[in-house]
Amino acid sequence: MASKRSWFSFGSAAFNGPPVAPEEALDVKAFFSARAERQGYTLGDSQVRVIDRLAVRAPLLNDPRSRLEGPPSLYLYGKVGRGKSWLLDGFYEAVELKGKRRLHFHGFFNDLHAGMFRHQGQEDALERTLDELLSGCRLLCFDEFHVHDIGDAMLIRRLFAALFARGVLLIVTSNYSPEGLLPNPLYHERFLPVIRLIEAEMEVLEVGGEQDYRAQPGSGSLQRFVTGAYVVNPTEQHYRALGLSEHALAILLQVGNRPLQARMSEGGRVAFSFAQLCEAPTAVMDYLTLCERYDEWVITDLPLLAGCSIAVQQRFINLVDVLYDRDKRLTVLSQYPLAEALAATAIDLMRSQSRLGQLRQPGGHE
Repeated sequence: MASKRSWFSFGSAAFNGPPVAPEEALDVKAFFSARAERQGYTLGDSQVRVIDRLAVRAPLLNDPRSRLEGPPSLYLYGKVGRGKSWLLDGFYEAVELKGKRRLHFHGFFNDLHAGMFRHQGQEDALERTLDELLSGCRLLCFDEFHVHDIGDAMLIRRLFAALFARGVLLIVTSNYSPEGLLPNPLYHERFLPVIRLIEAEMEVLEVGGEQDYRAQPGSGSLQRFVTGAYVVNPTEQHYRALGLSEHALAILLQVGNRPLQARMSEGGRVAFSFAQLCEAPTAVMDYLTLCERYDEWVITDLPLLAGCSIAVQQRFINLVDVLYDRDKRLTVLSQYPLAEALAATAIDLMRSQSRLGQLRQPGGHE
C-alpha cells in the first residue's frame, strides 16, 4: 500500500496525494482478462495498453482527492472493430459506482439541445440542463463521438468545458483522432478550439492493431441487432415473410410534430424504404423517438450510396449508429451486396459496413 505522500506507479501513470488503493487498478485488469477469456478474445498490445490506462483511473472514482499525473479524462480513437466500445463498456461494468452513465453521444447531445430549449431565457441554460441530465454523475462514458455539423461546434466546446469544470471523469470513443474531427476543410479550422480543449484536458490514446474484433465468432452473440439480416436481391417471399407487400402503399407515422411516411407499422415492428427514412429531412432525434416505439426494423431498397448526397449518406450512417447502440433488430433489403451498396465517400461508412456486416446474409434470388 502506498504511503500518504508516496507515488504509486502503474505502467506510465502515477498518483500523488492521499492514500489510494492500487488493488482497484489490478481488479479492473483482472476483470478485463476474465471478460476477454470468456468471450474468446486474444487482446493485442494496443488493447492491453489502453486497459492499463483505464485501470489506473479506478481509484480516482473512489477517492476524488486522488490525482492522476496528466489529464484524468480519456479519449480513445481508432479504426472500426478495434475494441473501443468493448473497452469502454468493460471499464463501465468493472467500476462499482452509482454515479456513472454510459451514453451514445448522439442521444445525449439531442437531450442537451432539448433541455436548453426548455430553459431558454433562463440564466445559464447549459448548466441547468446538465444538472437535470447528469445529477450526481462522476463517470461519463460517451460512445461514438463524432462531429459533422459546424453549428454544433460551439455547444460541444461549452459542453466539454462544463464537464471538465464539474470534475466529471470523461471517457470518449471515436473513429477520429481529435485532429480528424469535423474533417470538412470548410469548417475544420473553426473547430480547432474544441480540438485544443480535448488535447489539453484528455489523455488521447489510439486503439490500434489489425484484428477486427467484431468479425470474431460470437462477438455479437448477445446482441439483438445481429439477429437481423442483410438480404440481397429479395424475392416476394422475403417481403411476405416480413409482413410486407412489395408494392404496398405508404402509411403515415406521427414523429414529433410532423408526419413521416413508412411501409409498415405493426406492434413493435416498423418498415421504411431507404428513401422514406434517409432521403427525407430526418434527424437523429427522429430515429431515437422511433426507437422508443419499435424494436424490430426493416429498411428496404438500399441503393448504391455513391449516387446519394453526403447528407443522405450521413443520415443512413446515423440511423445504423442509433439502431446498433439501442440494440434493435434490423433487416435490410437491397439489390446490391453490402460492400457495393456502401462504396461511397462518407468517411463513417466504414463503421456502418462493420456493423451491418454482422447481420446474417441469407441472400435472395441471385
